[in-house]
This record gives sequence, structure tokens and C-alpha cells, in this order.
Amino acid sequence: MTTAAASGRRREVGGNPAVSVVAVPAGHPYVRAVTADPSVRVLPDPPVPGAAAGVWWPPPALDPGWIAANRAEAQLLHIHFGTESFSPAHLVACIDAAHAVGWPVVFTLHDLDHPQLSDSSAYVRQLDEIIPRADAVLTLTSAAARVVRDRWHREAEVVPHPAVLPPDAEVPRPARDAPLIGTHLKDLRPNVDGPVTARAIVDATGRLRGAGVPVEARVLLHDRVRDEAARDEVLRICDDVPGVSVMTHARLDDDALHHALSQLDVCILPYRHGTHSGWLELCWDLGVAVAAPRVGFFDDQHVDDSVHGFIPGDGDSLAVALQHLLAASPRPCSAARASLIARRRAERANTDAAVVAHHARLYRRLIEERAR
Repeated sequence: MTTAAASGRRREVGGNPAVSVVAVPAGHPYVRAVTADPSVRVLPDPPVPGAAAGVWWPPPALDPGWIAANRAEAQLLHIHFGTESFSPAHLVACIDAAHAVGWPVVFTLHDLDHPQLSDSSAYVRQLDEIIPRADAVLTLTSAAARVVRDRWHREAEVVPHPAVLPPDAEVPRPARDAPLIGTHLKDLRPNVDGPVTARAIVDATGRLRGAGVPVEARVLLHDRVRDEAARDEVLRICDDVPGVSVMTHARLDDDALHHALSQLDVCILPYRHGTHSGWLELCWDLGVAVAAPRVGFFDDQHVDDSVHGFIPGDGDSLAVALQHLLAASPRPCSAARASLIARRRAERANTDAAVVAHHARLYRRLIEERAR
């Protein structure tokens, strides 16, 4: 044990031993949320050579040499995101290096099917190396934990996603007459199927309006996208369709995003593949119902009437989900939605505190076990 690590272990914060953690990446909002315990010190992300400030990828901390050079600065490695930048052999070397300097390794499985990749087969090969070697595996839903058990014969601890909406954020209360459904395609990353989602929305909107539901639909996407052909097809599909509008915009800051989502009666997730969704969590915080494609485990994140599945690309299935959610969900700017948001904030305060405490306890336990 190094002197620095030993002295760090003797310090206490609020009666708990202080721990120093390398989290990959340290600056991600999810990581900041789950490591908010005062006894947990997270090292800042090392600067990426040649990259702008705030860019953490590819993460320099996932390097055997960096780990060896910083052995005295931390006591544990927790990997969340960024593994797709490396080969499986490189990741094995990182875990071996962490163990060699006395660091336990924790891995949170956010994704089984990577949202930033069109083909996740190489990413799954990384999981084949990381999950068996990690000292502890966490994930967000019991459905994902079952996959870990079945494929890798590991027991993953299920730790729910923390709140995305800050507890002190002002929740917009926009008033609308007609029900508004919408989707945010953002920059059309690989797991976003813009054209298929647009067609389903056009179809479902027509079905609902034909049935006497005066619904309006809004499709939003960034003015700079990764797939310009897909963007052009979305614009063509939605052009001159009654009740359907398309809005392009620069990347929204947090306040603008909260306002855009708060206007919706239902948010439609546009994913062709995925596992869990932070976007869904933000909608839940804002009291906005979610129509989620039946891929991954989106409907396992919140088992209540706020999430309803549909068959991707199927306008009839989407219309059924929208009808259910419109009937079951409070309208924007209503007292019922304000009450729902307040109840969820109170629930998040309890569950988030438990998540933070769970991480701190896990870190201390693993560090103590490895020191024996």
C-alpha cells in the first residue's frame, strides 16, 4: 500500500473513511450524481491531448501507464463510459494494471447495445473481457442484470438511475390547448432512426386525428447532424402533413431542453436500438409520459403508467401507445402535472440518497477487501 493511499484511507468525512476514485469519465452528469457522497473524492478527468476543454474522450485514464503513474492518487477505478475507444486487449491491460497497483475495479453496465455505434459486436466483445474481471458490476434494471447473469454468470447489483433534472431547477409550465406529442432526434446519432420514427409519427398522428383526437406532433432535430441524408428524409416525410411540424435548432442548453420537453403531453423515443435511456429519466422527472420503442429495457426503468411500449416503425402500435398515455397522463401546465412532479422529486430525493450511499459503501468495502 502506498503512503498516499494509506493516509487517504485514514481520513474521515462525517464518520466515514474517505476514498479517492478514478471514475471514467469523472465529468459526466451521471457520475457526478452517484458520487456525491462527501467521503468520495473523484479525480478530475485528465486532459485529452489536442482536445477542447471539457472533452473527456477517449479517456486518458483508461491506460495502463497512466494507472501505474497515478497509483498513489486513488484507491479504486470505476468504469462507466468510453470503452468503445479501445480494444478488448487494451481494456484487459487496464484492469490488470489497476489490480497490480491495488485498485479494485467497478464497472457500471449502462449499455448492452451501444447507442453511439451502428454495430455493437465489437463493444460486446469488450464486455466479454470487462465483466468477468471487474470486482463489482452494477447496472440500472433487473432485466439488464438477468442478461449479465445469463451471459457472463455474474450477479450485477441493480442501482436505479438518479434524477436528471436538478432538484432546484425551475420546472417550466407552458400552457397548450391541443395535446402535443413529439420526438427529439438531436444530431441523429447511430441509434436514432429518424426516418422510421418520422413515418410512424405521421401515421399515428393521422390515425388519432381521424379518430377525433386533436393531437399535434412536433419533430425536433439539431441544425448540425451526423446523417444529412436521414435529416433530409425526415423533412420530406413530414412536409405539409396536417398536424405535424419539424423544428431545427442549435443544441439546446438545459433550460431550453426542459422547456421543450415540458410542452409535451407525450415524448416519443426515436431509438432503433439501446438499453437504458437518460432522456426517459429526464421526462419522468418533468412529468412527461414516454412512448418507448420495444427495444432494450426502457420500459423497465419505471414500471408505471408513464411509459408505454410500441413496435418500432409501426404507426398503429404507436397510436395505441399514445392513446393510452394521453388518457392516463396529466396535461402540461395542469395542477395534476405539478403535483406529479412534486411527488417524483420527493421520491428521487430518497432514491438518489440511497444510490449515493450505496456507491460510497461499495467503494469502501472493495478497498478494504483488496487491502487485506
